[in-house]
Amino acid sequence: MRIFLLPLSTRRTFLYAQRLHATTSPPNTSLLDRGTAFAARKWSEWEKKPSGWQKKVVEYGNHAFRRIPYEEWGLKSVPPLSTRRRQDEIEGREKVELVYPGSVLRDEDVLQVTGQLAGEREGLHRRRLMWCFVGMPITLPFALVPIIPNLPFFYLVYRAWSHWRAIAGGKHIQWLVEQKLLKPAPSSTLDKLYGQAPKLAASVSPVDKEQVLLTQEQVTSFSESLDIPALEIELERAIWQVEQAIHKADEQQQQQQQTQKHGDGTNANHDVKSKDSKEKQ
Repeated sequence: MRIFLLPLSTRRTFLYAQRLHATTSPPNTSLLDRGTAFAARKWSEWEKKPSGWQKKVVEYGNHAFRRIPYEEWGLKSVPPLSTRRRQDEIEGREKVELVYPGSVLRDEDVLQVTGQLAGEREGLHRRRLMWCFVGMPITLPFALVPIIPNLPFFYLVYRAWSHWRAIAGGKHIQWLVEQKLLKPAPSSTLDKLYGQAPKLAASVSPVDKEQVLLTQEQVTSFSESLDIPALEIELERAIWQVEQAIHKADEQQQQQQQTQKHGDGTNANHDVKSKDSKEKQ
């Protein structure tokens, strides 16, 4: 397995796992993985529908999936830590590389960054997992609607599974960090893809404005150069979310500046009026 650290901006990094030598043969695949594969095939079939309620479900579903945080998608790419996988990793039968651009991330920081990305959202996922369980019984009456399946229930089931997978993936990464089983591997390929990106810690302070390091135009070159087709949609979604977050932060900052400027002007006018009033007296 390879764990990729891909900085999206000067403050955000995307963690993604590539499973090497993965097999999808029935004897070596869990029931959960088979169910996930079946759902993916069914979703793909619905996407190809020219029209109908299945097509609408896919359109609304893809719109919702686009807004699921990229951090969650990244952690879900990490397989849960099974007993067999734990033993293989401890005994060295399965190597785990930590691949990152050395021109952007400092060597001494990568393990700390990895551990932080693995554990910082665990509490959030646990809370939302519980809310999914709470909401499932409430959606059961929707099953009485004829023809159309109980979409709210299935959505909550999916979100519960998604949060669980993110928690499991994060715990796997944390365990690898604690056991010192991650092998840092700076990548010259990533260095070329990032170009002249500066060292984050050396050039960016907390007060500096956040800058995007990857653009949508680079997504295809990343997935092709790394030979990971699935990475294309993950990066596209992650970059879009980061761009939206930065744009929103800029708008809020501008509003605060305008409010402050308006407040300073009001105070200045008040001071002038007070001075004129005193002179008249």
